[in-house]
Amino acid sequence: MNRKITIDPITRVEGHGRVTIHLDEYGKVEDSFFHVVEFRGFERFIQGHPYWEAPVLVQRLCGICPVSHHLAAAKAIDQLVGVDPEDLTPSAHKLRKLMHYGQIFQSHALHFFYLASPDLLFGMDAPVEKRNVVAVAIENKELARKGILMRKFGQEIIQAIAGKKIHGVAAVPGGMHKTFEPDERTYFLDGKEIPNIATMKEWAMEVIGFMKSYHEKHRALLDSFAEFPSGHLGMVDDRGNLELYHGRLRAIDAEGKVTLPDVSTNDYQKYFQEGVERWSYMKFPYLRERGREQGWNRVGPLARINLCDAISTPLAEQERRAFVDFTGKKVNNSTMFYHWARLIELLHCAEVMDGLLNDEDILGTDLVREGKHRLEGIGIIEAPRGTLTHHYRVDEKGRITRCNLIVSTTHNNEAMNRAVRWVANHVISEKGHITDGMLNQVEVAIRAYDPCLSCATQALGQMPLHVELFDHSGKLVEERYRNG
Repeated sequence: MNRKITIDPITRVEGHGRVTIHLDEYGKVEDSFFHVVEFRGFERFIQGHPYWEAPVLVQRLCGICPVSHHLAAAKAIDQLVGVDPEDLTPSAHKLRKLMHYGQIFQSHALHFFYLASPDLLFGMDAPVEKRNVVAVAIENKELARKGILMRKFGQEIIQAIAGKKIHGVAAVPGGMHKTFEPDERTYFLDGKEIPNIATMKEWAMEVIGFMKSYHEKHRALLDSFAEFPSGHLGMVDDRGNLELYHGRLRAIDAEGKVTLPDVSTNDYQKYFQEGVERWSYMKFPYLRERGREQGWNRVGPLARINLCDAISTPLAEQERRAFVDFTGKKVNNSTMFYHWARLIELLHCAEVMDGLLNDEDILGTDLVREGKHRLEGIGIIEAPRGTLTHHYRVDEKGRITRCNLIVSTTHNNEAMNRAVRWVANHVISEKGHITDGMLNQVEVAIRAYDPCLSCATQALGQMPLHVELFDHSGKLVEERYRNG
């Protein structure tokens, strides 16, 4: 009897997705798919709008990482007014960078403390009532408190620059519309009203220590869980250091061989193609030269740690070296190591923010540049979840005629599908029967990528978790609900 198991939607991710696992007549996994069933429409309805509206409009793609879309669009719009990244004024560049690193800091804190920590603290087979941040707060009040305050710090950095924590406006064509005020800087440095930036670095080190200890205790599971070979894509600076705001694109294969050799972000179209499947609205990007089967890449914290030569800030570089020494591999292809890599970036962001908050340029008033206008602009940034591309073309009147978005989660689409397949084959097939905890392991594998499905497909709606079991004739033989 052939059966189909449906997990709908995946929980504790941004957006909505569905997993179907198909069993053969012997109860073994025949195939599995990660469906993203939300509609993708933003690339179309932005057409016809004047280019200067793009940085404001596109951040409505998401309430979790609006700054990433705002700044990727801003970098593209800069080019339309004749301003390349190196042409920005020092004040505008550093203010954008401060906001961007504040965004990544708060997003990483949100994912680890709110979404991932229940899986780590209580185990993948924990009962449903344990799988939330409330349970974390009850069991580990101090961990939850620090997580809340770390996210608050990053959000208030964004608010100070953009006017609002979510969907504020900061970047304008060729620069920034507002500088940082001295009292705003003091607020983040003196620690009188909120824990200061020095405390953020201290807490980031503490949570990395927690993660190291967790990996030491559970190494066998974490090394093998959803481990499979893949490419890795991200940005580096001219020295090969990790770069999150502006750099060159680098990709490596599962063994560390370079497959994309530090190319200009302006040339991304030469190297990337997007595939489609009938069962998902989300696309499948890959490197043209390597083809669909070999050219797909993971993106995000694990990919960035794998492919960079070093991290420019000392504490995060120390932790990167410890990460590499622990894994004992040139390239780590284990899905669960995303969490550790994400915390290393959390620390890096705190160090970068510390340097910028103490830089006088963020108080400067020279904020905007303009050059010879162009009809095409490309902006690529490293969002919390990975490499994010915004590409616009305009007509002579400045109206957008074409928009192409390659969102971080889109790059991870193939990896998430393979992670689901790994769990289905290694957990569900081997046990011979289905439990709620096993279904949660499918979600654990997807959650590690911190997917933002709304960014990738732009949709509305909310669904309960609905699990359905069908026989070979399509008859519903069992269904279960949770979180509904």
